[in-house]
Amino acid sequence: MIDLQVHQKIATITLARAPVNAISTALLACFQEVLDTIEARGDCSVLHIRSAQKVFCAGADLDQVRAHFTDPDGPNKMYAEIELFHQLFDRIEALPLVSLAEIGGAALGGGLELALACDLRIAAHEAKLGLPEARLGLVPGAGGTQRLTRLCGKGVANRLILGGEIVDGQTACQLGIVQWAAPRAQLAERAAEIANNIAALAPAALAASKACISAAHDSTRNGFREELEATRTLMQDPETRTRVAAFFNKPA
Repeated sequence: MIDLQVHQKIATITLARAPVNAISTALLACFQEVLDTIEARGDCSVLHIRSAQKVFCAGADLDQVRAHFTDPDGPNKMYAEIELFHQLFDRIEALPLVSLAEIGGAALGGGLELALACDLRIAAHEAKLGLPEARLGLVPGAGGTQRLTRLCGKGVANRLILGGEIVDGQTACQLGIVQWAAPRAQLAERAAEIANNIAALAPAALAASKACISAAHDSTRNGFREELEATRTLMQDPETRTRVAAFFNKPA
């Protein structure tokens, strides 16, 4: 269901659950196991999530959803299942690695919520992105209402969620849902370029920067203080010291 390849600090996860990478309980468990493997290695600074299918991810497994609606205890089982989505997406968001979602095709419902849990997103011009749960009488319950609103503001969240609108990759970039858009034929190359550029940076600095950025959205944390503490810690980091020495020793 998921393939993992690691090369030069980049852990590439390829979703391969045909035909549309529907998110089942088994896929969620497999994803967690893959993240366990990546974190245990300790040699990665970038998590690159992509798809082997024509779509990026079409969201929750509809067979499981259907089963909940025919089960007397369905609402409680659905709650427990969506909580597993939250656990995975929260974990991706909190990873010390920089995460990049490469959206080559449709990213709908839980598929877009997976991408929203990543730090960075690039979409094909031809891709379709949306949170259309209201069409079924549901909400984007795996973090979509919160992450999209935090990322793009209430207006964009209202447009996609309350309007049930599905947008293409170019529009998603204009709205700030993704940071880059490219023609599908160029997407893989552009995504690899972005991942490689990030992997060339200092891992400890990336992790510290990501933590400080997250503090800006948390009223219980003092992001300014965290910047100061991170600076003090990084000044003692061997790689930082090596990079700074090389910078000052460059020929004029």
